[in-house]
Formats: sequence, structure tokens, C-alpha cells
Amino acid sequence: MARGYRFVKRAMDVVASASALVVLAPVMGALALAVKLDSAGPVLFRQRRAGLGNRPFTILKFRSMRNGASGPSVTASLDGRVTRVGRFLRRHKLDELPQLWNVLVGDMSLVGPRPEVERYVRLFPEAYARILTVRPGLTDFAALEYRDEEAALGASPDPEAAYTAVVLPTKIALYHRYLDEMSLGTDVVLVLRTLAVLLR
Repeated sequence: MARGYRFVKRAMDVVASASALVVLAPVMGALALAVKLDSAGPVLFRQRRAGLGNRPFTILKFRSMRNGASGPSVTASLDGRVTRVGRFLRRHKLDELPQLWNVLVGDMSLVGPRPEVERYVRLFPEAYARILTVRPGLTDFAALEYRDEEAALGASPDPEAAYTAVVLPTKIALYHRYLDEMSLGTDVVLVLRTLAVLLR
């Protein structure tokens, strides 16, 4: 990855995430209040994920499940752990908005392979050795392909097995596609495609 591209990409991340956090502050405040009023527990969900150089970081999301809920790391449609407000947040990807802070502080980028739970990374060490040479991102080819991942997993009798056997290998291939095509042009196209999907 060229140094100039890294510099411009990071500058875009900082400017875009800082601007979005300011503009969306009222929306995020309203969503935080809805989460708090809907069910007991913290507003934010924090989870350890594998980041750049396989260094762990804490990803932030609006909490969409009952506080203290246990179970698999993947979520299928009609998962009983998800709260009423959580279903709305997840359907419209609004639970991901706090990750703009992860982008601002450098844990993540706007565009890049989605950050994965470490135990899933350990299942594919060779593939992730290359993937973890870049910052994980808010969106990429895999995020667009699996924008309704919960519905896909809900069709399986064992969602976690389906994730590790089918979904994650496909995502890994798409992560490598991003690495092969990585450029400012690719990043802009992916951001625009993501916004188009969200606005739809």
C-alpha cells in the first residue's frame, strides 16, 4: 500500500468520521435514549475484535440485545435475545453508528474488511494474515453482499455452523477482493454504494 494512499485514506477517515459524529449527534442521542428506555442495561455494546496487525480493539455499537444475554456470536433473524428497539436498529444498521468513534481514533477505517471476533479469525489464520495488514472498516464488498446476513443465517438450523462453514469463507474471499482492488476510487465507490443501500 503506497504511503500517499495511506495518508489520504486516514485523512478522509478523520474528516468524515468527525463531521458525521457532529451532524448525527442529535440522532445518536435520540437512539441512545430509545435503547435506555427500551430495556435495562448500558446504551453501548462493547466487544473485542481483531484489528490492524492482529491487535485487539474494542468495537462500539448501540446495544441491541437484552443485557447479559449469552449465546452464539452470530445473530440470526428472530433471535430472541434482540430487543424491540434492537430489531429496528439492526434492520437499518443504526446500531453501527458508534463505530464512527472507532474510525476517528484509528481503530477502524471507513472502508476495509469488517472486524471479526478473534476466535473466528483463529479458524482461518493464513487468510487473515493478509486481511489484518489493513485497518478493519465500516463497509466493504462483504458488508454489501451480506447486508441481510441475519435472514441468511435464520434459514439454517445451526446459524453458527452456517457462518463458519459458508458465510465467513465467502466474506474472506470478498475481503481479499478488496485488498486486490484497494484504492481511493474503490473506497469512494463502496461508500456511495453503502449510502445508497442505507437510504433505500
